Order: sequence, then structure tokens, then C-alpha cells
Amino acid sequence: MKITLIRNATLWLEYGGVKFLIDPMLSEPGVNPPIPNTANDRRNPLVPLPPQWETLGQPDVVIVTHLHPDHWDPAAVQWLDKQIPVFCQPGNEEQIAADGFTQVNPIWMVGSMGEIEIIRTTGHHGTGEIGEQMGPVSGFVFQAPDEPVVYLAGDTIWCSEVAKTLDEYRPDWTIVNAGGARFTVGDPIIMTAQDVTTVAQHAPYTQVVAIHMEAINHCLLTRSELAEHINREGLGKRVHIPADGATISG
Repeated sequence: MKITLIRNATLWLEYGGVKFLIDPMLSEPGVNPPIPNTANDRRNPLVPLPPQWETLGQPDVVIVTHLHPDHWDPAAVQWLDKQIPVFCQPGNEEQIAADGFTQVNPIWMVGSMGEIEIIRTTGHHGTGEIGEQMGPVSGFVFQAPDEPVVYLAGDTIWCSEVAKTLDEYRPDWTIVNAGGARFTVGDPIIMTAQDVTTVAQHAPYTQVVAIHMEAINHCLLTRSELAEHINREGLGKRVHIPADGATISG
């Protein structure tokens, strides 16, 4: 198993002999406006794709957790081969098919790719009215013979659904979106430093990979701030904070 962080929530996961591209946001820096109702006016994405991206080529499968533009953007739609299988949450398949993709597979509960089982999970993309407006989001658990169990939590805060997934599947690796994204009002809509700490403390059997930082203007938690918090809690050996382009093997 190899996890390569491309940028933001965009991951290249090599798992069970299959190359997965997850939540592709492939736009050039600054081509998109800032997220509305946020604390600054920096244009998105904030940073370029890493050089490693150019060597990867087309994936075998695409996973889309939800259709927010920092997870599925026009640049990805244009670049990807339209024959590649795409797995998504129910309700997103019509838009992805309208984008020209011919093998779109919504996962209601469990999907598969060869011997790989892909189990859809849920979470909360924020709290209260803002969480409702953000719409449904999904995560996915990957299981396969001779591979570690990997839990991709998706755009969620710490919540009972995340705790339940950890308890049920006891993943060896847990990938969390940890930019602490927020608007000018309301609570964060993805995990904060404290949420990441809670994940690691709740599930001492899992290695945590924290991503979704420093690429979108309303993601206010930086890698250095998260690292300082994690080290203060004594979790530095179990929480990994990769740079864009870095690969973690397990």
C-alpha cells in the first residue's frame, strides 16, 4: 500500500495492485476565486501541483467523495480518460456521467474492484445549518487480502459516524481532511487539530494521515500548527502530515 498526497484532498493510492486517484483537483494555481464568505480573498488553489504528479499517468480507478470543486474540478474532468471507472456516493453519479464519464458506479454500501472491497461511510461536513448546506459527504474503507485496512474519512469533522467506523473496521491507516476549513460564521467544516487528536486517541491501533491543508483559502490550519499540537499531545509517531508529493508506505 502506498499513499501519495498530490495536493489538498487529492491522493494517489496504490492498493491491491490498483492505482486509485481520489478527489482530483487538478487546476493550476489561482485560476479559481476564493471560497465565498471566508476570512481572506486568496485565489484557489493556493499552491501548484507537485512535480511528482507529472510522472503518474492515468489511474485505474477514480474515487470521488463528493462534488465540491476542491475535490472534483473542471481540470480533472478534462484530463481524465472518460473510460476510467469512477466510484462515487449516491446522488453524484448523474453529474459525473454528464461530465462525460461512461463507467460511473455509485456505492450505496459496498463496492468492489477485483479483490478489493470498498465500503462507503458517512460523516458531517460541519454542524448545524452550515453542515446541512454543505450537503452529504462520504468516506470509504478499503479492504483486500494481504493489504492493510485503509479508512478515508473524507470531508467530515469528528462525529459519531467517524467513531463508529473506526470501532467497526479498526483500520490500520486512517486518512483525515484536517485543514480546519471554515467560513466567517459557524464552526469548522472539516477536522481541526483537536479533531485529529481525538481520532488518534480514540483509535490507538491506527496510523493517521492528515491532509487537506494549505491549498484552499478557507483552510486555516497549517501543517506546522497541526504538528505542534500533535507533538504536544505525544502523538507525533502516529500522526503523519505529508507534504504535497510525499509518499507513505504501509
